Amino acid sequence: MASTVLTGWGRIAPSVAEVGSPSDAAAVASDLRAPGAKIARGLGRSYNNAAQCADGLVLRTDRLNRIIELDAATGLVTCEAGVSLEQLMVAGLPSGWFVPVSPGTRQVTIGGAIAADVHGKNHHAAGSFARHVRSVDMLLPDGSGHRVTPESDPELFWATAGGMGLTGFIVRATVQLKRVETSRVLVDTVRTADIDETMAVLSEHDHRFGYTVAWSDSLARGSSLGRSVVTSGDFAALDHLPEPARTDPFAFNPRARLGAPPWFPPGLMNKYSIALANEAIYRKAPASRTGEVQTIGKFFHPLDGIRNWNRVYGPGGFRQYQYVVPFGAEAAVRRSYEMISAARAPSFITVLKRFGEGDPGLLSFPMPGWTLALDFPARTPGLDDLLNRLDELVAGVGGRVYLAKDSRVAPGMLASMYPRLEEFRKLRAELDPRGTLASDLSRRLGL
Repeated sequence: MASTVLTGWGRIAPSVAEVGSPSDAAAVASDLRAPGAKIARGLGRSYNNAAQCADGLVLRTDRLNRIIELDAATGLVTCEAGVSLEQLMVAGLPSGWFVPVSPGTRQVTIGGAIAADVHGKNHHAAGSFARHVRSVDMLLPDGSGHRVTPESDPELFWATAGGMGLTGFIVRATVQLKRVETSRVLVDTVRTADIDETMAVLSEHDHRFGYTVAWSDSLARGSSLGRSVVTSGDFAALDHLPEPARTDPFAFNPRARLGAPPWFPPGLMNKYSIALANEAIYRKAPASRTGEVQTIGKFFHPLDGIRNWNRVYGPGGFRQYQYVVPFGAEAAVRRSYEMISAARAPSFITVLKRFGEGDPGLLSFPMPGWTLALDFPARTPGLDDLLNRLDELVAGVGGRVYLAKDSRVAPGMLASMYPRLEEFRKLRAELDPRGTLASDLSRRLGL
C-alpha cells in the first residue's frame, strides 16, 4: 500500500491516505480488523470527500468488479460492489435490461450507488437506486459478514442506503434491472422563457414521461430568470427507430469521444465565459421538438463523452451544490435562482427536476419536491456566503442538501435538514464502537 493524495470529483479538499485494493471479501475483512480508520472508494465520482480518509486507509473496489449472475429472463443481477453502472449496461442491454436508476454519469459503482442512494431523471416514477436493491452482502466494521435485505433487517438496510459507506463495507448486491425494448430514448424538448414556465412544464411532463429534467441558465435575470431547456423522454419501442437501427436495437457505445487536456488555466470558467456558454446552449435548443431519437449517452450521460471533464475548472476545482425543497416551497426555488443570478455566481451545469416519494433511508436525500443542482468554480468570489445563505433558505422551508455532493455545510445545520440524523448516529455507535469506518466528510459533519 502506498500513501496517495486523493480528492473527490470536484478536485477540492485533498487529503493523504494509504490506498489498498482488496480482491475478495476475506481481504476486506482483514483490513477492517486492523487498527485505524478506513473507508471504501469506488470510481471517485462523489464530488466531495466522502471517499477520503486522511491518515487512514482507503479501500478501493476496483478489483471487486465481477458480475456474478445476470438472469436474462428476469433482469435480476448479482454483482460485486466495484461493478459500474456502465458494466451493467454493457452486460444487460443485449438481453433488454437497463439500470433501474442512473445519475448523470454511468461511471458509478454499485456500492457507491447504494451508499449515496443515487437518483436520476426518473425519480418521480422509479424512486432512488436503493428501491431496486433486493439484497446487500456487507462486512460490518468488525469484519463479520451479513446479508441484508429490506425485509430481513430494514433498520440496517435503510441506514446503509444513503449512509455514505459508514455502516459497513458493501461486498456485493442483487439488483432488479429495468426492461427496455431498445437502447434509444424518444425525447421531447421544450425551451422555456422563465422559471414559472420551467416549473409548469416540469410538473406537466412528470405525468407524461418516465424521465424529465431541465437545464437552466443560472445567470439569466429579469424577465428571463430561470429560463431553461426541458428534455423529457422514455425508452423507444422498436418501431420508433429508423429502419437501419432496427437491425441492432440494443447498440450501445460507452466510449468517451474526447479527452480533456490534463491542465487548464485558472479562471477559464468564470461568469463571463459561462454566461456566453449558457446563452449559446439556450439559443441553440429548439423552441419545441417532439419524438427525437437519442442514444443513452446523449440523453443520460452527455458529460461521460469527455474523459476527465472536471479538469475544465482548472486547478481550483469546483463545488457542486444540490438541494431539495418540498412541494409548496416553489417561492424558495424562485428565490434561489434570484440569489444565484444576483451574485453572478456562474454555474455551467444547472439542473432542476422533481422528486417523487423518498426512500426510508435515515440519510437518503430525496423527498417529494423540487431539486436543484449547480456546479460553481470553487474560487468564485463570494461563493461561501452565497451557499451559506442558500443553506438557510433551504433549511427554512424543510429542505436539505445532498451529502454525496456537500463540501461545506455547517455541522449544526445538518440536524435541521436530516431529522433522523440522531438515529443514524446511534446505530453507527452500536455497529462501530471503535470508529473503524470514517471519512473526511463524516469527521467534518460528525456523522
